[in-house]
This record gives sequence, structure tokens and C-alpha cells, in this order.
Amino acid sequence: MFRHVTHTGRRVYSTIGSFASVPVLQDATLPTFRSAAFTPAQPQLLPRGHFASLPAVNKWFHPDSTLNQAYLVQYSDAYVPLEITTSDGEFVRVTQPLSFFLGASSGNIQGASVYLAQASLTDLPQALSNDVPIPDIVLRAGKGDVYDSSLWIGQAPTYTPLHRDPNPNLFVQLAGSKRVKLFGPEVGGEIFARVQRIVGGGGSATMRGEEMMMGDERKVLEEAVWEGQHGVVPQGQGWECEVHAGDGLFVPKGWWHSIKGIGEQMTGSVSGRAFYVHSLDLICTGQLVVQVRNRPSHKAPSTCSPRPSPRSLRSWSYGSMA
Repeated sequence: MFRHVTHTGRRVYSTIGSFASVPVLQDATLPTFRSAAFTPAQPQLLPRGHFASLPAVNKWFHPDSTLNQAYLVQYSDAYVPLEITTSDGEFVRVTQPLSFFLGASSGNIQGASVYLAQASLTDLPQALSNDVPIPDIVLRAGKGDVYDSSLWIGQAPTYTPLHRDPNPNLFVQLAGSKRVKLFGPEVGGEIFARVQRIVGGGGSATMRGEEMMMGDERKVLEEAVWEGQHGVVPQGQGWECEVHAGDGLFVPKGWWHSIKGIGEQMTGSVSGRAFYVHSLDLICTGQLVVQVRNRPSHKAPSTCSPRPSPRSLRSWSYGSMA
């Protein structure tokens, strides 16, 4: 039952919105993907477990979704970008050896969550890059000119605030589980604008700035999208789904989405959120973002990145959801 309803123009806003389930493609063939997802720009899940055979799924994670430290420690000297959030809400970005992240995942850091975020695969050791090959559907659905790819690994409770990407995304879950809420470009833009008015902010929906990761904006966005507060989410105009290890979700260009780790154990992502520090029994996930060149004459910021990309991109997220 809806607790509160407000009317703005033709839209009805409620404190508790209803969400439609993201449909699952009948198969993962290129014609099906193009006709049902890519061309009409509609969110779709690929057949469940379609990416379960990716090397990273079995080489980076154990069956219980904990990190395979014995394998990853071989690359402990590689430097990776990390986002650290303390228990009192302080947020900072640093670059550290992978060994620091592996230690954090073993519980060596108390009172903070550590997230491996936006690590370009081209900056990782070649062996790790080879573990997350670009899906054939990414190479063939568009023009196929791969620009860049990014890796995200985190430990639950992971949370990505509502934002949009200037490029289409393919999120592939490597381990653990996530819940995703999505809104079309116009609806999501209105939600974000209303939240900005509530907090008196001027944050960017495509830039992963600190205002998105801490403070009032993060708090109100979560309350509005996930808890139905503030009466800013229109009834019946959102989509949602869960992704588990090996699942893939297509998010069209400009669609707004927010992501949360689910389950009692910790989860992580290789494309969006962080590897939150906890004990060894936490479930880790990962997410990979692959960006594909499109129309070099136009420039747009890369997915949730603090710096603009040198050319317009089609961005594909691929890995366990952040």
C-alpha cells in the first residue's frame, strides 16, 4: 500500500514505487540482442548464467564468492585505484598495490571499506586482462571498436547511487549477487533533479564525484530510490532485477540505475562499486566496463568517471555488479 502520493503534472509520485521486472532474452544470439535490447534501447537480462564460463569467475573467486587470494597474490605488486570509506562516512581515493586490497579483503583494515574502482584493464598485468575477455556481443553489436575497459571489485554491502552513463552498458556479475533499479532517461533525470532541489546541490549524474559517494546527496538518493521516501519516484515507471554470478544485464545509453549488493555475506563488483572490507566469509563480486569508440567528433565523460574521455564512447560494464 502506498503511504503518500503527490501529483506533479501528469505523473503520480509515491513514497513506495512499484517496479517492473527486467525481461530475460530468450537467447544470447546477436540478432536477438540487437532486436530486443540494443536497437530499441531497452534494458534486458541475457540468459541466466551466460557468462559463467569467463575465466575470472572461477580463477579470481572461490565457489563461495570469496577472493582467490592464492591466484591474485601473484600480481600483488600491480597498482590499482581504490576508494576507501570509513565507518564515520569519510571518503578518499588512493592508488595502492593490489596487495593492500587483498589484505583489506582479509580483514586487515578495521573500520573502513575498500573498493577497487575504475581500474583500467590495460593497466593491469596481461594475465589478469586475459581473464576478462571482451564479450563477442560487445564487439559485434555496435561498431566493435573497443576504446577502454574498467574493473570494479568490492565487498558487500556495496552501493552505487542513482546515476546515468552516456554510453550503453553490459554489466556481468562475476561473483555474489546484486539488485539493480533502473529508470528511463526522462524519468530518472526528473528524479535526480528533484533530489538535487531537496539537498540544494548541483552534482553531476555522470561524474563519480565525492558528493555522489558521501553526504546528503548520497543519503537522499538512497532513501528516494530504495526506500520510497521524499515522494520523488513515479509509480510504475521503474525496472528492477537481480544479477548473480555469470549473469549479464544490458543498460541502454542514458538509462538511470542504482545498484546494491544483497545477501547476508559481503559482495563485491568488478564494474561499479567497491570491495568493502570485512572478514573472509564475505562474498566478493566484480564488474568490468568496456568502452567502445563512437563518433569521434563528439566528446562525452566516461562512465561515472571524474575526467572526460577523449571521444564519445559506447560504454559496456562487464563483471560482477558494483
